[in-house]
Amino acid sequence: MRREDPLSVVRRVMSGDRWAAAAGARLVEVRPGYARTTMRLKDVHLNGVEVAQGGAVFTLADYAFAACSNSHGTVAVALDTSITFARAAVRGVLTAEAVEESRTRRTSVCTVRVTDDEGNLVAIFRGTAFRKEDPLAAVLAARRARRSGQRRQAGRSR
Repeated sequence: MRREDPLSVVRRVMSGDRWAAAAGARLVEVRPGYARTTMRLKDVHLNGVEVAQGGAVFTLADYAFAACSNSHGTVAVALDTSITFARAAVRGVLTAEAVEESRTRRTSVCTVRVTDDEGNLVAIFRGTAFRKEDPLAAVLAARRARRSGQRRQAGRSR
């Protein structure tokens, strides 16, 4: 059995994030301890006062945090997150850059800076993740098995 590039596995696992995809977030770059995501603001992202809804900005930052904390090839899940909004964003592309500040066997602590097209700080996100012992490749294997089982089930119901 061939061994996959760990960062390729991270990209494939992150591509399964349906919430981030629905929001229009894209994983642009990932390497050990770092990830960058982007999202073009659209009308759907704006709140009642016509600025980017906090949840949209949080989703982008959280997606970068997830990729960063999972970038070492083991499953990492959020324990705690917080976000501080520095300025409103209205249009253009937002970029979230996550940097892993600390990593132990069991935790990953990341800071994510969200900026607008002009490099202005929109938000700062802090996240702490619990690092499980499960390899990310197992997530992909389970996803394949689930999809395969769904196809078999659909074939029987015809």
